[in-house]
Order: sequence, then structure tokens, then C-alpha cells
Amino acid sequence: MIARIQGVLLQKSLASVTLDVGGVGYRVFVPLTAFYDLPEAGETLALHIHTHVREDAIQLFGFPAPAQRDLFQMMIAVSGIGPRLAMNILSGIAPEELVGALSRGDVARLVKIPGVGRKMAERMVLELKDRILKAGIGAAAETGKAPDGPSGVEDDVLSALLNLGYREAAAQKALETAAREIPAPATLDGLLKGALKILAG
Repeated sequence: MIARIQGVLLQKSLASVTLDVGGVGYRVFVPLTAFYDLPEAGETLALHIHTHVREDAIQLFGFPAPAQRDLFQMMIAVSGIGPRLAMNILSGIAPEELVGALSRGDVARLVKIPGVGRKMAERMVLELKDRILKAGIGAAAETGKAPDGPSGVEDDVLSALLNLGYREAAAQKALETAAREIPAPATLDGLLKGALKILAG
């Protein structure tokens, strides 16, 4: 399964890009919200990939940041949302705004997204709200520029705190507070020390 692709951008459109990787051209579908940040043809582009396998095709869906790919994968786990609809949703709303709407249970905002009706919006909130909060992908989705952005570091810090015996809710809250207080880019050591200081507070 392909998880990441880096190559020379040959062609881009509002729906997809073509990357040259070692002489092989890969077509990767991208959300419209990512299109405007794409480099010009001839430049190098790296995308985090979800590989979707069907009986008649293998499709690649690409995102600038792993947190955005995680959000996409969460959405296609919701009943009634396939890869194309999930991509349409991400094309109709910025990742950080989608995370915020799901976290708040803001059905009114979600139904404004093309292709999302009230029942679908309510199902998304029901199935994704807790998962998004637990995954802590909000900040990473907002800063989705760096391939190895804060998501992986925060995941490692949270795992370390849980291994030390702290409850997940308390550890997550301390981690979020530390992430806001520590200047970017936050390191694993800095975040861990900051979170431990808050928990010991």
C-alpha cells in the first residue's frame, strides 16, 4: 500500500495532480483546499497518500499533511461516505474549520458543505466528534504544511504520558495546553516536559 509519494509535479488540475516518480506518472486526487498551495509544474511535491483499492481500479488520494489524511480516513469510515464524497467535503471546507465544526457538533455549518445533508451531518458528528478529540488532529490539520508536522510529535508525547500512568483525558488536556505555550516548532522533549510540568502543577 502506498502511504507517501514524492516526485516532480508534471500536471495539476482542480481535482488531481500527476507526479513523476522515477519515470512513472502517478495520478493523485487532491482536495480543492490543497490545490492553491501546490507548487508549479517541474517542482518537487510530496503528498501523504490514502490508497483506495476497488475491483476495477486503484485510486490514490493525496494530502499535504498526515493529519489531513487521517481526517479523510476517519470520514470514509462513516456509513454512507466514500472516498469521493470525503474528498468533496474536504474541497468544500478547510480542514481546521471541519475539525472545529465536528468538535462543536455544529450541524448547521456542516450542512452548508456541498453534498452533505442534515442526516449525513448528524451522522458525521455522532461518529467523528469523539474520535477527532481523542486523535488531537485539530492543530495538525491547521498547520498542514510540514510532512512531519506536530501530529506525530504530539502522538508520541501522549503515548509517553499514558505509559507513565496518566489518564488519557488529563494527559490530552495538558498536552494541548503545553502545545499552545511552547513556541513552534515544538520538539518531543519540550512538549513532554511542558505537559509533565502542567500535570504536576
